[in-house]
Amino acid sequence: MISVFLADDDPAFRRVYRTLFERTEGFRFAGEAGDGATTVRLVRALRPAVALLDVQMPGGDGLTAAAAVLEGGDTRVVVLTTFDLDDYVYRALSLGASGFLLKNAAPAEVLRAVRAGHAGHAALAPEVTARLVRQFAPPARPHPFAGSRLSARELQVVRLVARGLSNQQIADELRLSLETVRTYLRRMFAKLGVNDRTHLAVLAHEAGLLHEPR
Repeated sequence: MISVFLADDDPAFRRVYRTLFERTEGFRFAGEAGDGATTVRLVRALRPAVALLDVQMPGGDGLTAAAAVLEGGDTRVVVLTTFDLDDYVYRALSLGASGFLLKNAAPAEVLRAVRAGHAGHAALAPEVTARLVRQFAPPARPHPFAGSRLSARELQVVRLVARGLSNQQIADELRLSLETVRTYLRRMFAKLGVNDRTHLAVLAHEAGLLHEPR
């Protein structure tokens, strides 16, 4: 049985979710409050398993209340709010909140978030998850050919390597000495950070350099 406390300054909203938790098996509605100060006092007294807190409430905002709740006991906090703002998301998660949901979430989603928070897992609104992924995903690495500033002759050598020609065949094709071809290859290996012809050929294929531009 998961005991749940609800803090929101909208009595109608509290009534809807009080009914939801009272009628859903596996949950017990522990109490409610409409402002931050009362929330902290009641949560400390009632010690619910999970507290669902709105962000903007009179008498101390929900994130201040969340900080006090998380500091003072074992109650997990899930933020349930209308305000989809980065600052609120980052503050809530940095405080140790177990979830951040928007009020447009379906009741089943809220129940899942409470279960997840009670189990020690995180539950985030899809909009929040997508934004965090964009924020913290590592930047795409540029292709080694990007900005490498290969000369026209070096590009010719790369294309011939990618077509499978040997150093001697490349020398014959471009009417260069074998040592000149080797010099070009050593220079390109250094510019592109590769160690052998095979890697160079793979990069050329990836960059679409197999054919001369028309």
